[in-house]
Amino acid sequence: MRFIYAVYNMLHNCIDVTTFDGYILRIDCGKAEEGLKTTPSSECALNALAIDNPLEYARLYLEGDIQIWVTEEDSLEVW
Repeated sequence: MRFIYAVYNMLHNCIDVTTFDGYILRIDCGKAEEGLKTTPSSECALNALAIDNPLEYARLYLEGDIQIWVTEEDSLEVW
């Protein structure tokens, strides 16, 4: 599936993705993050990713790499 663009929809807390095939895919961020092992810092990073780079958020979710990204984000945390 090739994407054209993605945008964060703050009214529904979701990512709306439009594809080259003319399909619109809606990813519910609440459902996507359900069951992830997160910290407050990684939750904040996920929110920022969804708002600032929704296409990357969608790619991570659809490829099943979102937990890996969260784990890496936590390991980069500086105290």
